This record gives sequence, C-alpha cells and structure tokens, in this order.
Amino acid sequence: MLLALGLVSAAGLAHADLKAALAERDLGKRSKLALDNAGSALKEARGAYQKGDTTSLAAAAAEVNESVDLAWASLESTGKNPRKSPRWFKQAEIETRNLLKKLDSLQRDMGFEDRPVLDKAKKTC
Repeated sequence: MLLALGLVSAAGLAHADLKAALAERDLGKRSKLALDNAGSALKEARGAYQKGDTTSLAAAAAEVNESVDLAWASLESTGKNPRKSPRWFKQAEIETRNLLKKLDSLQRDMGFEDRPVLDKAKKTC
C-alpha cells in the first residue's frame, strides 16, 4: 500500500514541471523534455475538463503553450541546421504534430463555449 502511495505521489510530481526541462544543459534534450511536459499537461487538461474544472483546464493549456515555446526556443538556440542535424528537430516535429492532433481531439470533445481556451495552444503547436 505504501509503495502504491509513493508511486502516485511521484507521478504527481513528475508531470507538468518545466523546471526539469530548464535545468537540462543539452538543448536538444531540453526540447524533448519540454515536449514531454506538454504531453503531460495535455493529459492534465483532458482530466480537468472531464472534472469540469475550467481554471485547471486553462492552466494546463497555458502549460502546453509554454512547453512548446520552450522546445522551439531550445532548438533555435542550438544554432544547428535542421537539414544537416535533423535528430532533435525531427523528433520535435513528430511530437508537436501528435500534440496538435490530441489538442484538436480534446477541443472537439469540449462544449462549444469552452473551445476557445485551447486556441492559443493550437496556434503554438
């Protein structure tokens, strides 16, 4: 029972935290961590919407937006040409495409009056 409680609390601390991404010195890895954080924040947004918590939904949508912005800024800061060194760039492209699909799916599941909350996050992806 204690093990299960410990895993639940560790999972709560692991998601939606940009501090871990900002602490990463390797800019490519920072980009990946930021996009992983965006995925976690998106799951949190879906859960908040299902619970009817609009303030948590808006906060999670803002977290997705910040995470994608950090990923993009990190990749730009590498100074690398994406054609010559595509590793992190291609990963980011694939992940942002998946995030956009998931955002679109969540937005379609939402009520019409709640949909504008995700517009900014969709434009960022």
